[in-house]
Order: sequence, then structure tokens, then C-alpha cells
Amino acid sequence: MNAFMGEVAVVTGATRGIGRGIALELARQGCHVAFSYRSRADLAETLTAELHALGVRSLAAQVDSTDLAAVREMIARTRGELGEIQVLVNNAGITRDKLLMTMGAGDWQEVLDTNLTGVFNCCRAVITAMMKAKSGRILNVTSVSGIVGMPGQVNYSASKAGIIGFTKALAKEVGRLQITVNALALGFIRTDMTAGLKPEYERQATDLIPLRRFGTVEDVAPVAAFLVSPAARYITGTVVHVDGGLAM
Repeated sequence: MNAFMGEVAVVTGATRGIGRGIALELARQGCHVAFSYRSRADLAETLTAELHALGVRSLAAQVDSTDLAAVREMIARTRGELGEIQVLVNNAGITRDKLLMTMGAGDWQEVLDTNLTGVFNCCRAVITAMMKAKSGRILNVTSVSGIVGMPGQVNYSASKAGIIGFTKALAKEVGRLQITVNALALGFIRTDMTAGLKPEYERQATDLIPLRRFGTVEDVAPVAAFLVSPAARYITGTVVHVDGGLAM
């Protein structure tokens, strides 16, 4: 299946979990993939090999998404080595969970900078070329935490709610140029980020999910790929929930 016919995508935070799953799903559908990572060069090498095995070209870049100059450099490299960018998936994100009364200014700022400013930086780096081409698809990964709020996550919830507002505003700015901007609101997905949950908390969380289970990367990646595919060209400004019904 070659839904993307050799198009070029950028996926941030792609060496593990959801980002990795999305990158591989896009590659399976014929998309060349540039991806960013913060550390773990070994995982980047593994993903590069997996992408090449799927018959697509790739580019790996160790980039701090909070640094606009570094993001611009990655985008320029991608255009030079892979071609013009049709797809951007903003997936990179972190948590620093604490109750507000114990949350330091650094805990707040680091999460906002990575999760929200990172989205701004990546979108800012690609949007001019997309506007000139009058084409492009952007997907921002957010969370049910930004919709319903989660205790111990005032920083994370604020950043993810900000992504939703950002998505809707940008969709209105660039829609006339046939650029789509959507958000994917995820619930509890089995990744490294949820692996450390205490068993009692996981049981309580599962009881709140109508489907009574945590999601998997395999539940997320095909939905993400659809939202940045040509088949979704008439969908924009939308927040799609992949959460087992948690935020209904």
C-alpha cells in the first residue's frame, strides 16, 4: 500500500513508542521519513535500519525541538536530502508529573517548552514552504489530559490543551491554502511513558476507560497515518480521540 507515493514526512520524537510507530506506519505506506530524537543514538540507528528495510529513504537528526534554529537546520537538511516536505507530525513530548504544591518552575517550564513551544518551532519551520506550495498536512499529538485535565499534570495538561488551541488557530490561518492541521488526543497508551505506572493506579485508570484496556501503538499509528494522508484532505481543525472512550 503506497498511500503517500514517495512523499516526505517529518516525525518528531520518533525513536520510541508512538513516534516510532507512526514513522514506521508512514514508511509502510511509501513515505520517506525524517525524524528527530533528543538522545539514544542507538535507537535512532535501529529505526533508520528499519525504515530502510521498508524501502524508503530516511534522515535522523538529534534535535532539541525547543531550539528554533536547530529545528530550521533539520528541515533544511530534510529538503536537501529527501525533498520537499508534505507531512509534519509533532509527537515529541515529556512529562514532569507532580502536584502543583511541589512543582518547581523548572518542571513547569521544561514541559511547556518541549511540548508546546516545540510544536510552534516545528510548524514555524515548515509552514512558509507549505504555504507557497498550497499543500501540506500537519498532525499535532496531544492528550486527553489537555481536554479533561489530570491531577499531578498541571504542566502537561496546560501544554496539551495549548496544542489543541494552536491546532485550531493554525487550521483557520492556512486552510484557504489547502493545508490541513489536526490533533490526535491520546489516552492511556502502552509506551515507556506509562510503563512506570503503579499497578493500583493502572487498575483505577482502566476502570475509567469504556473499552477497559490501555491502547497500544498499533491502535494509534494507522489513525495518525490516515490524518496526514491525501484521503483526509477535507479534515482540518479536528481533534481525533484515540482513548478508548476515556474523554467522552
